[in-house]
Amino acid sequence: MAEFQQVFQSMHFASRSGPEATYSERIDRLGRLEKLLSDNVEALCKAISADFNWRSDTETKLLEILPLLRGIRHAKRHLARWMKEERRKVDLAFQPSRAWVRYEALGVVGIIAPWNYPLALAIAPLTDALAAGNRVMVKPSEQTPSFSDLLAKLISKNFAADEVSVVLGDVSIAQDFARLPFDHLLFTGSTEVGRSIMRAASDNLTPVTLELGGKSPAIVCEDFSIDAAARSIGFGKFINAGQTCIAPDYALVPRQGVDQFVDAVMNHVAQAYPNPAANRDYTSIISERHLVRLRNAVQEAEAAGARVFQYAGETPDRVMLYPKLVVDPPRDGLLMQEEIFGPVLPVVPYDTVDEVIAFVNSKPRPLALYLFTDSEEMQSKIIGNCKSGGVTVNGTLLHYAMENLPFGGIGPSGMGAYHGRDGFRRFSHARAVHKIGKINMFEKLGPPWGLLLRLTLRILGNIR
Repeated sequence: MAEFQQVFQSMHFASRSGPEATYSERIDRLGRLEKLLSDNVEALCKAISADFNWRSDTETKLLEILPLLRGIRHAKRHLARWMKEERRKVDLAFQPSRAWVRYEALGVVGIIAPWNYPLALAIAPLTDALAAGNRVMVKPSEQTPSFSDLLAKLISKNFAADEVSVVLGDVSIAQDFARLPFDHLLFTGSTEVGRSIMRAASDNLTPVTLELGGKSPAIVCEDFSIDAAARSIGFGKFINAGQTCIAPDYALVPRQGVDQFVDAVMNHVAQAYPNPAANRDYTSIISERHLVRLRNAVQEAEAAGARVFQYAGETPDRVMLYPKLVVDPPRDGLLMQEEIFGPVLPVVPYDTVDEVIAFVNSKPRPLALYLFTDSEEMQSKIIGNCKSGGVTVNGTLLHYAMENLPFGGIGPSGMGAYHGRDGFRRFSHARAVHKIGKINMFEKLGPPWGLLLRLTLRILGNIR
């Protein structure tokens, strides 16, 4: 038996052999997790940057460490209320009695985290799972070895092996990890891999939360400032070099405003990332393989007649790709068929809002949708007709940062959601309890069935 399987057995036994974690124990675990992050900011930034062959420290602090600390503090602040038994109304037919719901720990939760935000997408679900009283095993990506080694050391230093453990290894280890009979398994990654994770979990009927991806649209309406929309879309697209699951994947722009939009995005890039080859705020592409994939997709679109705009020439000293805009790419090309996951923004001109809705709905439901409009009517029309995991209006990315909003996908972009109270409940069992009073009227109906039952059926259900 592999070592991580033994760890699972230990956690599984512990979760079944004693009382579940108390409020104080959960607060203690969350406090240790908070201290782990606060005490190791620079080390975490350094490890992640090493895996990316340069990742902006500012991005790691702003997009990973800060939201995690806020999420932990939010959970600590609200945990007592989340844990309270929830009273439910009892119908007249079942009086006298009481009913309530207990939110109880599931047991052992597994988390498979990706490489693009290796810290945030391991620790955010861990926060929710610990708040719910679970024991947790985390499998970070093999593509971030420096970070993964550091995380394993920090977790082992701050948590007992049967509280939280980190499992290191390649794809085969991840597959074996997914086959463990967890009480819940959360996976963040591509839709393709998500399917294999779900198949592996199905053998044990393990419930899963899948946080996947897809082609998240950014829709610029005619009533909204092109320049303002371009700044927001450029920010959301090019941060972390576009390697963000909720990054705008393509922009739908009124045809007459396309050239202005391109100029505005290019101006944003020039201001945000001057001299990108030497700019410490611009992140590298995770690997040469991903870099080649992105370049091939852009070349394919350009060969098909699309207009390509970029801020500067490429540089050979880093695995990086400068921001690019591709106007009117072929609809059957790689850029419009696959999730891009890089600093390349296709721009699709449109003539009518109905055309926009039809275009978005012709694709699998995305993880995020970004809408730029000051019209309540337009907002209602587009949100009401285009499904997505989440929405930010007049900005990008920020619905993810809201601890009071659930984060998750729909259809091919995922299933289930977490963050804050929704995460606490995702990793809890809502256990129904019904306590009958001194008189059990239901049992007094019979058998043998008689007049009292017939009267009850007539009164309560109009059943003759």
